[in-house]
Amino acid sequence: MAGISTDELVAIALEMAGMRRLPADSEVYVPGREIQRLLVALDVGAAELLLARELGCDGVLAHHPAGGRAILRFPEVLTRHVELMVEHGVDPAAAKAALQPLVARAVLRAHAANYDQVPAVARALGLPFLNLHLPLDEIGRRIMVETIEQYRSQLDRECTVQDVIDALRTLPEFAEAETPIMVPVGAVDRPARRIAVVHGAGTNGGAPVAQAYFAHGVDTVIYLHLAPEEAERLRIEPAGTVIVVGHLAGDRVGINRYLAEVTRRGIEVVRLGV
Repeated sequence: MAGISTDELVAIALEMAGMRRLPADSEVYVPGREIQRLLVALDVGAAELLLARELGCDGVLAHHPAGGRAILRFPEVLTRHVELMVEHGVDPAAAKAALQPLVARAVLRAHAANYDQVPAVARALGLPFLNLHLPLDEIGRRIMVETIEQYRSQLDRECTVQDVIDALRTLPEFAEAETPIMVPVGAVDRPARRIAVVHGAGTNGGAPVAQAYFAHGVDTVIYLHLAPEEAERLRIEPAGTVIVVGHLAGDRVGINRYLAEVTRRGIEVVRLGV
């Protein structure tokens, strides 16, 4: 059976996501060719690399950044939030101001990271290893947007927050998830006239980004996850609704479509919690 290279794994993701080059939060740590059995996990550390070798896998794919430039340059991908906000009518200056605290925290975290630990283990094992984050999230974001829009177009009344939840639950990743879709800010009976699926931008934007959306007419923001303290900040002066779909479930939307394409090419995929 012919295998696949790390470069080909990257190319598939970029094509599906409509991207031209690998974003800063994704990286090939150890290049390889003729990969036939690929271990895939949301997060990969030294233990998962050793397990891959034990299971006879000849390549490893992580979703989240595992080291190298994907960690050091991670703050760069957060600017995707600005692009998404502007697409939804947020003033560019307001969008940049809302994002600044998140970028500042990310820069400090990256500076403190032990960024070469996991890639060093992969190099020592001679095990092809890469991570694909934003491209797979962008695939998932597009699917979520299309699913909501299609569902809403079939309604003969005004769309509500509950309708958005029902639309997302037509996707198996959410219908079968252990974490139910939540509304920590707002209510399910509120209208959902202008909706922003805020995914594929590194991480969620917290309270400041949601507030920027609300201030510019978006009434419903969809995050994968939201810290409790950020939800509390938004509840002080509730100006809109935040739907939280669940981190693992949300990531699986894009990951599943990508892995289906990889499998279609004859590659055996060993899933570890994804």
